[in-house]
Formats: sequence, C-alpha cells, structure tokens
Amino acid sequence: MARLGPTAVIILTLGFFVVPLVAMARFALQNVPMIKLDWSTLFDRWSLSGLTAAFDDDAFLPALWLTIRLAVGTAVVTLLLLVPTAVWVHLRLPRWRPVIEFISVLPYMVPAIGLVAGILVIKPHARWFLNSDLSLVPFYVVLTLPFSYRALDSGLRAIDLVTLVDASRSLGAGWFATMRRVLLPNLRTSIISTSFLTVAVVIGEYTLADVLLKRTLPTFMQEVRGREPQGGYGMALLALASTVVVFLLLGVLTRPRHARQGRRSRHSPQGATE
Repeated sequence: MARLGPTAVIILTLGFFVVPLVAMARFALQNVPMIKLDWSTLFDRWSLSGLTAAFDDDAFLPALWLTIRLAVGTAVVTLLLLVPTAVWVHLRLPRWRPVIEFISVLPYMVPAIGLVAGILVIKPHARWFLNSDLSLVPFYVVLTLPFSYRALDSGLRAIDLVTLVDASRSLGAGWFATMRRVLLPNLRTSIISTSFLTVAVVIGEYTLADVLLKRTLPTFMQEVRGREPQGGYGMALLALASTVVVFLLLGVLTRPRHARQGRRSRHSPQGATE
C-alpha cells in the first residue's frame, strides 16, 4: 500500500503525456477522417504518406540545414562566452555569483515576444546584420542562457576549482593550458549538457525565426501545417521524438565513467566468472 500512491502518480503522469501524443500520432499517420478516429479504427490505414510528402518539399532540406547551422553556431558561441565567464566568476568574483545567476534567468522573466519587440526597434538600423541567416545566433544564445549557465555552474560547483587552478599555475601552466588540459576535461559533462540543451532549444524555437523571416525547421513545419496538416503534425511528432533521443543520448554521455565501466564489467564474461 505504501507504494500505491507513487505508482498512481507515475501512471497518471504518463497518461497525461502519452495520451495526447498518441492522439497526435493517429491524426498525423492514419489516413482516416478525424471524425472516425476511435477505438474501432485504431489499427486502420497507418501511413507515412503525409510525412514523406513534407520531406519531398523543396524547402525542407534548406530549412533543416539552416537549423543545424544555427544549433551548432549557438552551442559554440554559448560555450565560448560562458565557460571563461563562469570560471572567472567562480575564481575571482564569487560575491557576484548571485547577480550573474539573476541575470541568467532574465530570459524567463522577459518572454521571447519581448525580445522580438526589441529586434523590431533596431531592425531599420541593423539590416546589414539581420539579413544574414546566422543573425539568429546571438538571440538564441540569450534564450538558452537559463539552461546553459546553470549547467556550467553546476559543473563548476562539483569540482575543486581553486585547487585545480592553483596546482596547474604552480606547475608553470598558463591560463590557456590550464583551461585546455585541466578545466575542460573536468567540465566535460557540463559542456555536453550545455550543448545538447542549446540544440534542443534551437530546434523548437519559432517566434524569432518567424519575425526575422528565416525559414528554419519550425517555421517550415508551420507552413506545412497550413497546407497539409497531417505532414506538419507528423514532422512535429518526429521533432519531439528526436528531442527525446537527444536527451537520452545526453544521459548516456554524461553518465560517470566509473558507472559505465562498472556496468560493462558486470555484463562481461570475465566479470560474470569472477
């Protein structure tokens, strides 16, 4: 009886998330009129025709390629800016950490539409920049700040940063060598987490791309939904599944090495005989 409550909560939570996804999958992948989507037609006429039609669109590959470039560019710029900043704050300005943490959550307080309003104000004066396809990168860096900074901050809290830096400096290493040979290997998990979280945000961002008239994957999916709802929702379902795979891969890559090695030894023939 003690486990009944947590089990019920887990079941209700799964139902809350899974039932809408199943309904979405049926609408996107079944060639059945929506009014007839009931239990009797659950296994009828499943097809990928709507999804393949969206993939055959001439605008799909350019939109996908632009989204990939934006995701990679945002992750690189975020790491180049935040890793040295977070290290410096932890080492030299520990009293400013609450201030930096407050600044990092401002994108939560100011929604994306507020950032859009600011972009519209400067748009007549910065067309040379906003006309570029990669002009979304700095805005995406701002949107991902609450996730990226906290991932790096938690990684820095988990290591003895002062001792590592002092030991490296006492052995004659410069700041660049200390960062490359000492800090980055110890921040591997946080860096991977930051990169994956950034990519996940970029894959799903629509508002900024729509305002700046950039045909990214989310704006392309919206266009497809307008003329072919099944294909559009099928792509949205595929994007959601891809995001889930990204986070599962994140969990595997950020698992401690000793945990992975212990699991391999348990499943190896030698470990079994021992």
